[in-house]
Amino acid sequence: MASDALLFYLFGGVTVLGALAVVTQRNPVYSVLSIIASFFGLAGLYVLLEAPFVAVAQIIIYAGAIMVLFLFTVMLLNATREDAAEWDRSHPLYRPFAVRVGGVLAVLLALQLGWALSRTSGLGVPIDLDRPAVSSVQELGRVLFTDYMFAFEVTSILIIAAMVGAVILARKRDE
Repeated sequence: MASDALLFYLFGGVTVLGALAVVTQRNPVYSVLSIIASFFGLAGLYVLLEAPFVAVAQIIIYAGAIMVLFLFTVMLLNATREDAAEWDRSHPLYRPFAVRVGGVLAVLLALQLGWALSRTSGLGVPIDLDRPAVSSVQELGRVLFTDYMFAFEVTSILIIAAMVGAVILARKRDE
């Protein structure tokens, strides 16, 4: 019991410190490495919650694949010039038109998600603690791709929107 509490505080500390380092680092490469450390802390917390499949998926998918992709993207973009004053003044998000369009799109996204969540059944149902936990990967896959398919679809749309936004913000302008 005491060792579980100690491990919880250790993994929780790694997760929180990694997340704080992500937002406080000035170097984007160190920021990506910090979020990888935070993901490993989360995987440790999942192991403590007796969810080894989720812990392994956390490491393989997030720390392994997605964060390596982010790291290569940051290194490819050569984002070491983020302190340049000219770039700060000419950034597209500081332009009034971009702020208005971004605000309208954010409101539309919030309205769409609110509408979709209001039409989805089962979100307000309390968790049945007496029901046995999902024990096999096959049953987990069936539940994820039937009961929670909407969440996967919304996540994919948000990721695509983020990728398009990153490409638009990162492109070089001929001025």
